[in-house]
Amino acid sequence: MVGVYIGSTAGYSGKNMIAMTLGLRLQKDGYKVGYMKPVGAMPKEIDGKLGDEDAFFVQEILGLSEDVEKVTPVVVNQDFKVKAFKGEHENLMDKIKQSYAELSQDKDVMIVSGSGSMYSGKYCSVDGVRVVKTLGLKSLVIDRYTKELNYDYLLALKETLGDQMIGAILNDIPDHFMDELNNMLVPCLERNGVKILGVIPHDSLMGAIKVADLAERLGGRIIAGSEKADRVVESFLIGTMQVENFMTHFKRHKNSAVIVGGDRSDVQLVALEGKCQCLILTGNLYPNDIIMSRAEVLEVPIVIVRDDTYTVAKKMENILSRHKLRDAIKIQHGAQLVNSVLDYNYIKESIGLS
Repeated sequence: MVGVYIGSTAGYSGKNMIAMTLGLRLQKDGYKVGYMKPVGAMPKEIDGKLGDEDAFFVQEILGLSEDVEKVTPVVVNQDFKVKAFKGEHENLMDKIKQSYAELSQDKDVMIVSGSGSMYSGKYCSVDGVRVVKTLGLKSLVIDRYTKELNYDYLLALKETLGDQMIGAILNDIPDHFMDELNNMLVPCLERNGVKILGVIPHDSLMGAIKVADLAERLGGRIIAGSEKADRVVESFLIGTMQVENFMTHFKRHKNSAVIVGGDRSDVQLVALEGKCQCLILTGNLYPNDIIMSRAEVLEVPIVIVRDDTYTVAKKMENILSRHKLRDAIKIQHGAQLVNSVLDYNYIKESIGLS
């Protein structure tokens, strides 16, 4: 039996997507795959047992039904943190080792998923680096592009983990960065021992969210077009500019939500007639009757929120960058993206499966 740890340089980098896709691929290749998320930061209770929400989801996708308390032996909530900071917690690594031993008994390969970054949980000695070393795992590390890549972090991890780090996956890479990545950064990283296992391009669908979920996350209410609340939002525009300038920007951004003050009926009407994905009206101001009527006719959802436009825009930016992988269409699409770029032969050889 072999084990591979899916880690990352930061949270919300795509660990679930890689864990699911790798697990499904290995299952397709005929291997008996197990799954574990030693440390969970999203507590969820099912049938009286506390586990991690992401772990429940990944288990379901992989067709597994192991005891959730073994799959995630350490669940972080506020009580846990208080005890950990006071040094009152038990030896957590022993719990992880025992669970791993039991879950891996009849498996060909164990996929072990991290939580946060490779150093998250260091305050209570259950960080990813320690888990990899303690359980004798191989690891692959995801680095998601956010303004730049964490190349120093990857190089430092390689020094720390040595041969236990088989390589890195670079995720969410925008088109404009591809040349610099391929011509400079990838050669530099590989020259210094960090094998690049795959480069996943930016894809707007992977960060998309349904209007109904968006309204809930923003603390808003859908007041029109609710029958189209399953429509998907991939990006957003702020309607604070003059109508002429807004129209120019709007034509370039399809599948966008438009965030606009509740008193800007001119911009609201342009967005509706252009069939935006949804209107988000700020300041808790209701639209006039004309806007409401057009929204119903054109079947465009209107979401009303209390916050001002700037606050909503910042929340939207955070939501679209951190929205969880849940919808079936996103899982299928994400798997296709990963499968098209990941070097499975190298991974299988590195973890001893070929």
